[in-house]
Amino acid sequence: MHKKRSGRLTRRGFLRLSGGALAVLAGTGPFGLLSRPGYAQKTAARIVIVGAGAAGIALSARLRRALDGARITVIDRRETHLYQPGLTLVASGVWKPRQVESRTAAHLPRGVEWVRDMVAEYDPEANRVITAGGQRIEYDFLLVASGLQVNYSAIEGMSADLIGRHGIACVYDNPRHAAASWQMMSRFMEQGGVGLFTRPPGAIKCAGAPLKVAMLTEYRLREAGTRDRAELHYLPAGAGLFSQPDINQFLKEHLPARGFTIGWNHPLVAIDPGKKEATFRTPEGLRTMGYDFIHVVPPMSAPQAVVDSPLAWQDGSFGGWLEVDQHTLQHRRYPNVFGVGDVVGTPIGKTAASVKAQAPVAAANLVDVLADREPSRRYNGYTSCPLITEVGRAILVEFDYDLKMVPSFSFIDPTEQHWVPWVLKERMLQAAYNAMLRGRV
Repeated sequence: MHKKRSGRLTRRGFLRLSGGALAVLAGTGPFGLLSRPGYAQKTAARIVIVGAGAAGIALSARLRRALDGARITVIDRRETHLYQPGLTLVASGVWKPRQVESRTAAHLPRGVEWVRDMVAEYDPEANRVITAGGQRIEYDFLLVASGLQVNYSAIEGMSADLIGRHGIACVYDNPRHAAASWQMMSRFMEQGGVGLFTRPPGAIKCAGAPLKVAMLTEYRLREAGTRDRAELHYLPAGAGLFSQPDINQFLKEHLPARGFTIGWNHPLVAIDPGKKEATFRTPEGLRTMGYDFIHVVPPMSAPQAVVDSPLAWQDGSFGGWLEVDQHTLQHRRYPNVFGVGDVVGTPIGKTAASVKAQAPVAAANLVDVLADREPSRRYNGYTSCPLITEVGRAILVEFDYDLKMVPSFSFIDPTEQHWVPWVLKERMLQAAYNAMLRGRV
């Protein structure tokens, strides 16, 4: 490693090593011989991938190389691909919206058929899906990578149209929301008042995002010299802040040290934009709080077509999410179906980093099943969150199903704030993400 004589790693030295760092962060586990064209398996299988987000595109790239002769169809109507890990940077004024947008067509590999529609119905008994436009598409293998849906209507009085008005922010869904959230944050930085930061019950995309927005808002207030004008409340739905125990303990001490009042067991149930009031359901009953700025994180679920389908968990283990074996990512009742990304019902893992670890497993296991072999690859639950504490500093949180830390960098304490995770987040992770879309990591 490039270091100063003092033994400390410098920013310049770290950036010089960015190629090696990206290799470590992206993961060097090979896709085996399947990634080499000479070893592509010949097949006429019809493979349908639902979703052209990070998971769907990564799967299409891997299977395009692994299979010779397969008909691969991707179903998604979205023309714009979003680098969703960058939305918190847009919402805090670090990035511009254009930095997280690209064309879906630019990422899909050649030879893959793209159906510009959305799946409205799954019929796994007949091995087919039905699109919103009425098209019936049959398959031999199905990969569900449809992402999740953000349920604004689950909060009384809330809708996506309110983001960027009445002090309401929400970093999720798209760069328009993130940019509008930055406008609300900027106004709050100038005027001060009461800031509320919510976290709903259940699984959500990027569980660190509500925390990042809260801490970045506090940082921006200090930067603007208006911190003393603001009263900040972090209001999770339960009695914890983060699923990984070490980080949970850190945050329980860190947020109060920065002046946050934590309101445990405070799921947001209603909002009155005109009055700038938010209502929470607490163990003591309903509690209404006034606000000047509020970051609303609505409850999330699998897309309704999955929830209503036979593919969803039936026993309530992961209500509504896609039923898969958490290690092989193969459906537990339909062996020709696999799932990757936010839609799957697994204990943890709704992040782009999880997709990076899941896609090789699902693709390789599908090829195994196609060749009448048992699935050979296993996903250990790896997920990662560069937990931004302020502009220029973050904690690189990496852990698995056992909630054990699995750090990529031995020289970084995974429980302490450091500039290296910030550099990774702000300058390097998008390159690793793009390599993932190409099926190269």
